[in-house]
Amino acid sequence: MADELIDICDENNNLLGLQKMKSVAHQDGSWHRVVHVWIYNSSGEILLQLRSKEKAIFPNMWDVSVAGHIGSGETALNSGLRELIEEINLTVSVEDLQFSHIKKGGQSPKDFINNEFYYAYFFKFDGDITGLKLQKEEVQEIRFFTTDQIETELKTMPEKYATHGDYWYEIINEVRERTKNNL
Repeated sequence: MADELIDICDENNNLLGLQKMKSVAHQDGSWHRVVHVWIYNSSGEILLQLRSKEKAIFPNMWDVSVAGHIGSGETALNSGLRELIEEINLTVSVEDLQFSHIKKGGQSPKDFINNEFYYAYFFKFDGDITGLKLQKEEVQEIRFFTTDQIETELKTMPEKYATHGDYWYEIINEVRERTKNNL
């Protein structure tokens, strides 16, 4: 896990003017911010990444298209653009990312206390994913899944997916709505 300096906030997402290394925040349970970029296509499928087997949290599980911690002093939008390049080598413009919402999430897998605010963005992409270069330390594979497949597997094989609870269903419903409205 690459360590980095991140901003710390309170349980209401107010910045406290404190910074910590990501590893320390995960040890002591400090609230912090992450960015999630959900990539979907015109067919209403969602691009998921299979996390590296070496990841400390949720190894070898399907997860958000692209995600990462928001660096200290960095905006969520700039973090999302950076993570797209780092994880799947995809460069997009600021206008391409559509902010959706902020979700408060807290999970404690293994030895981590993962108190995070997810800044969720959406990006519609109908391009060819086979040419994208994956960051092997983070991502093993990327693949488009139908919303029905994700929904079914969350119920029948939840161990295949990173544990985000109801957040998965919020994302599925938003992608369905965006596809219906041709957004």
